[in-house]
Amino acid sequence: MAGTRPGMTIRKAGSVMKLHELAASPGSRKVRKRIGRGIGSGMGKTGGRGGKGQTARSGVRIKGFEGGQMPLHRRLPKRGFKNTMFARKLNEVNLGRIQAAIDAGTLDPAAKIDAAALVKAGIIRRAKDGIRLLGAGEIKAKVAFSVYGASKSAIAAVEKAGGTVEVLAPKPQASEQAA
Repeated sequence: MAGTRPGMTIRKAGSVMKLHELAASPGSRKVRKRIGRGIGSGMGKTGGRGGKGQTARSGVRIKGFEGGQMPLHRRLPKRGFKNTMFARKLNEVNLGRIQAAIDAGTLDPAAKIDAAALVKAGIIRRAKDGIRLLGAGEIKAKVAFSVYGASKSAIAAVEKAGGTVEVLAPKPQASEQAA
């Protein structure tokens, strides 16, 4: 009959379904493979783990271990420096999102906009180490910003709209500019 799947039974109109007639669709429930339950199961003895040794045991296997050979991550030269531990975690905010918040009425353009104002308006979840203002989108309102950093395009767009951007980040020293 059209519209039926294998295992489906056709009910007569008006008949009541009973609890013992409920069944899952065929193939929807798979039986778990029970390992280590005798040789007749096909997954007995070693249970699919091979022979003896570290990989046959429960617990940790050594990642990157190459059987005593010098591992690849130790053979390759190490270069560079990662400043992960000391790097500043900044919230990046685009001008378009700030204009949208001003239009929605959650952000007051007359007040100075800083990290606390952005958290209160719901633009960012939490103030990390500061705000970095980016220039995507356009700003129409005259707004005063107080942020850790800002891109050149963001500063230009805010000043074009008649606003100001106060950058709180320390100016780079002469020795850093030369490098």
